[in-house]
This record gives sequence, C-alpha cells and structure tokens, in this order.
Amino acid sequence: MRPGSRFHKKRSVKSGLPPGSLVHIGDASNKAVQISVIGYAPDEIEEHQFEQIDQYLDNPCNSPVVWVNVEGVHDVELIRALGEKHTFHPLVLEDIVNTVQRPKIEDYGGYLFIVLKMLRPTEEGGFSSEQISFILGADYLFTFQEGITGDAFDSVRDRIRSSKGKIRGMGVDYLAYALIDAIVDGYFTVLEGFGERMVDVEEDLTLTPDQSSLHLLIGMKKEIIYLRKAVWPLREAISFLERGDSDLLQDATRVYFRDVYDHTVQVIDTVETYRDLLSGMLDLYLSSISNRTNEVMKFLTVIGTIFMPLTFLVGVYGMNFKFFPELEWKYGYFLLWGVMVAVALQMVSYFRKKRWL
Repeated sequence: MRPGSRFHKKRSVKSGLPPGSLVHIGDASNKAVQISVIGYAPDEIEEHQFEQIDQYLDNPCNSPVVWVNVEGVHDVELIRALGEKHTFHPLVLEDIVNTVQRPKIEDYGGYLFIVLKMLRPTEEGGFSSEQISFILGADYLFTFQEGITGDAFDSVRDRIRSSKGKIRGMGVDYLAYALIDAIVDGYFTVLEGFGERMVDVEEDLTLTPDQSSLHLLIGMKKEIIYLRKAVWPLREAISFLERGDSDLLQDATRVYFRDVYDHTVQVIDTVETYRDLLSGMLDLYLSSISNRTNEVMKFLTVIGTIFMPLTFLVGVYGMNFKFFPELEWKYGYFLLWGVMVAVALQMVSYFRKKRWL
C-alpha cells in the first residue's frame, strides 16, 4: 500500500444519483452489523446487543437517556430501516453511509447531526481513521461507526456502568460531550506518536538521508494533510455546540463543550506546527542530498586536478618520436616517476592546506 493511500476513498460511484440515495462509500466489510443499546437513569441502567434490525425494533428502550451505537454502516438497508423508524432525513442517512464526509454539524430542528473523524494509533506507528456520525435528539443519541475493531468510547461505557462522575445524572447532551471529548483526546495520543516518528525521521535525514527516509517523509506529509482536514472543520462544529445555539443543549453542558473547543484549538496548533516542521524536513533532505553530492564532486575534482599534470607528463613521454633525448638517460624512467610523485604530493599538501581535502 502506498503511503497515505488508505485515506483515499472513491466517490465516483455516487455520480449522477439523486440526493438521498443510500450508497455506501468506504472500505467494504464482511462483519455483521452490531447494534448496542445502553439506556440509563441516575439509579438504573440496561444494556442490549442486537445483530438484526428486527430485534432492535421489537425491543425499544424507554430509559430517560438512550445511547444506540451501530457498528457498521455498509448495510444500507439497515440504515434505511433505522431512518424510517425514527424519521431521520434522507440526506442524513446518505451522509452516514458516505464515509468521506468532512467534520460538520447540521441542525434539523428535532435533532442535531454531527460528523467527526475518530483516530486511533496503530501498532505500526501510524494511525487508523474512522468516520463517526452522531444524531443527537432530546432523549436519545445515535452513533454510527464504520465497523473497524475497537473505538475510543470504552472509558465512557465504563463510567456509565459504574456510575462514575456526572454522566448518569446528566442529560443526553452531556453523553454527546463525553463521547466527543473522548474522540478529541484520541487526537493527542495520535499526535504524540506522530511527533516521535518525526524525531526519528529527522535523525535519519540528518545522518543518512536516503530513499527510504524520503518515502517515510512523503507518507507523513500525506498523514498530516489528512489530520489537518479532520481537525480544522471540527473547530466550527464544536464552536456551534459551545455557543448552545440549539434547544437540545442545556446551559450546564456548554461549559464542557467550551473545554473541548480549547482542546480542539490545541490540536489544530499542533497539527500546523508539525506541518511546518515536515516542510522544513523536506528542505533538510534536499540540502543533505545536495551537500553529499557537493562533497563527492569536490573529491572527484581534486583527484582529477592531481592527475592533470601527471597525465600531461605521461602524454609527453608517450609520443612516438624517433629522437627523444631522455630516452638515452640511464635513470630517466625513475626520474620521471620521482617528478610525478613529487608533483602529486605537492598538490595534495596544497589542497590540505586550503582544507579542500
């Protein structure tokens, strides 16, 4: 796989289709869709797991706060059935199955539709990206994931189950805050790993610049471009939540979204810093290659300069004239060798004195 190619998904399959057409765009998955439901109140909690849409529709949850998490959006018929059950707008359903959306927030009156990118570090040192779609209503929250194994929500689930903190006593908007905060915190983890990789690549570029270092650098530039596209629009979405422009957001929750907004700005600043550093590292690579080339050319030039007078002497005494006075000299051959060695040593001494060698 070419560096950064995992971030590119084709959208051409939707060309010419009318708005609201449900066509999955993203990595195909053979995993069965998992629907998990957590309903809770300050003194109670219930959890359910479903693999079929009929099972979910036949077992509604009546808790004051309901969180429905759908793992896998490749099953467009399931998404369509959920949309018809809860009267979600067709454009919302279209954006859910189209996993190349930019982070955004849209107000549909009775609910908010939010799209984010969830990033998680990988064992290879990079990161994986997954689109997360939120539908925030008055007493429910739907989250739609692409179906990649694992997510950033385990800490939130543990807090709900153990009733730690304020989450069980707050509304569904606080649940949305907790999940979004977990996603944004994951950005810091990814950026920390990215920074460590930058240090290693910079050392390689300084000491032994080669094609492998250049390939790593190009791959990291593609990653930082993707990160920039993921976090810059996020600030606008979090700003909407922080301002509390919707009746679905309580005043008590706005201060928490303000904290997420501050974290988002920090992430953006870090991404911009890394972007500038990567540009400088590319200049460093080009300078290192240029310096190495100059050193090689200087060495070859010095060697060529040393051999120029020697080549002249050899050329003179290699001419085929019948009368050559030095041919009769008894020690002419050795004398010529001595002259050539002396000239070579004198030139080497001069070059060292000038620090050209």
